[in-house]
Amino acid sequence: MTYSIEVRPTEPSDAPFLTRWLLVPGILRWFPMGDAREVEDSVRLWMQCAEKGSALTATWDGVPCAMSNLYIQPFKKLSHQCLFAIIVDEQYRGKGVGTTLLEALMKRAKEKFGIELLHLEVYQENPARHLYERMGFKRYGEQLHFIKEDSTYRSKILMEKEL
Repeated sequence: MTYSIEVRPTEPSDAPFLTRWLLVPGILRWFPMGDAREVEDSVRLWMQCAEKGSALTATWDGVPCAMSNLYIQPFKKLSHQCLFAIIVDEQYRGKGVGTTLLEALMKRAKEKFGIELLHLEVYQENPARHLYERMGFKRYGEQLHFIKEDSTYRSKILMEKEL
């Protein structure tokens, strides 16, 4: 059986998928949210970005399996650069979904929004770092003690790529 990965603009009906993915403990640990209320707020903000055309959804055989979002800057002096976020449903990892979605996001960033520099924040231990490195993102910094969970701190790595 052959499946196809397609990428389209994020729609309001995609919100429950994003909520479900973020509430998985193994996934939530890679995001700054800590509980269902914070996830709900984040999904609402993500969907507001989608209204501006800055969010994409990847589908696998028609079913949403990943999403990405550009946090477009409202200030002219910052409009050349952009932070992004991406999430891939655990069962679709290692199948080319993240690569396909990130390629589409970079194209959209450059062509629709005139982004010249795309950057991201990823926790030190996050296995998604390998995807970013493979896609040409370079590390430019680290923020120690970024997240504090109970008494444990985690660092975040700052990465960027010129488009």
